[in-house]
Amino acid sequence: MNQRSHQFRFYPTAAQAKTLGQCFGAARWVWNTALAWRSAAYKIDGERVTGVDFSRELTWLKTLEPYAWLRDVPATVFAQTLRDQDRAFANFFAKRARYPRFKKRRAAASIRYQIDQRSVMNVYRAGELLKLPGLGALDIRWSRVPGGAPKMVTVRVDACGRWFVSFMVEEHIEPLPASTSGVGVDLGVNDIVVTSDGRKSGNPRHLKRYRRRLKLAQRRLSRKRKGSNRWRKQVKRVARIHARVADTRSDHQHKLTTGLIREHGVIALEDLNVRGMTASAKGTAEAPGKKVAQKAGLNRSILDAGFGEIRRQLEYKAQFYGRTIVLADRFAPTSKTCSECGAYQADMPLKVRVWTCPDCGAVNDRDSNAARNILAMAAGGRPVDVHGGRRTPSATTNSGCGMLAPVEMRTNPECVGASHGR
Repeated sequence: MNQRSHQFRFYPTAAQAKTLGQCFGAARWVWNTALAWRSAAYKIDGERVTGVDFSRELTWLKTLEPYAWLRDVPATVFAQTLRDQDRAFANFFAKRARYPRFKKRRAAASIRYQIDQRSVMNVYRAGELLKLPGLGALDIRWSRVPGGAPKMVTVRVDACGRWFVSFMVEEHIEPLPASTSGVGVDLGVNDIVVTSDGRKSGNPRHLKRYRRRLKLAQRRLSRKRKGSNRWRKQVKRVARIHARVADTRSDHQHKLTTGLIREHGVIALEDLNVRGMTASAKGTAEAPGKKVAQKAGLNRSILDAGFGEIRRQLEYKAQFYGRTIVLADRFAPTSKTCSECGAYQADMPLKVRVWTCPDCGAVNDRDSNAARNILAMAAGGRPVDVHGGRRTPSATTNSGCGMLAPVEMRTNPECVGASHGR
């Protein structure tokens, strides 16, 4: 059985939208009040309290007349909000995130409902019915039929006013027919995906396509008085453009990754450090603004391509359909090594897209050559354990520099010292 998340758009009635707005506000109040209470308890008394402690206080507050409005919101909404805050504090103490912050009133919001599994058949039928406490049946556009029953349901509204319901179910996904085909994939800016068999996906440049329209909309927004009705309408117009960019990018990414998964049994990728690739650069003394502008444009293109999301989609789809993902060492000089003879070219700036090997005379396209090298490395690498959700070493050992290996296994100082970059 696989865990699969589903998201569907729904259209609430006026009464449901009003009720959900009240639930959003109540959940935000509980989050902020609990955060202030926990922070004060630690600063003043040195006491660490949890969401369970505040839940007891919340039960007492509901008995008071000034807080009677809390009784109109389902208790599961508050319970999930406090659990989310406990998880936020756990991430902070584990140094995975910053200290939890107070929530502001925004156009986009979300809450979670817990589904009682004892009566799930009365409130949920896949592809037909979903009832939530205090809301009743939702008018959902079922684009597919989920294979199981949800335990938790998230209701959210985005910045441009669209309503979505999402949940996760356990369902059996039939794996695709076995394939012995392997492919190396190089991710880039000119072409988002370049494969070892010579295919190039191109780059639709989603943000660039809507950039002029977005610039005009943001300029109009800056001229309106903040908080006015026209300002709110213009905020929604800007949000719609951002949503269009995100939707077109997501659609393109899903088509790319699904095509790769269906056609190939083994897919070799580079373990790119996207955060490092998009780090801000300081200008030089001679041209303090030129280098920053160039780096900003490259950062925008890299983030618009969505390298991290492409890898994430490939990994979970490989888990669903019985494929294998192999990661190449990020320090391997895949673009600067000739895929025909293995000769390494040290001096090759990024602007060089096609180069001729001085040893064998082969004419190499930079991206296609990198994809072929990534695929050639796959024979000695270690696959990503997508079925277990973690990268674990295989029975085959490999200590060669630049070979494919999980992140945890790349601790060989000789490999790190011998890296030459892409």
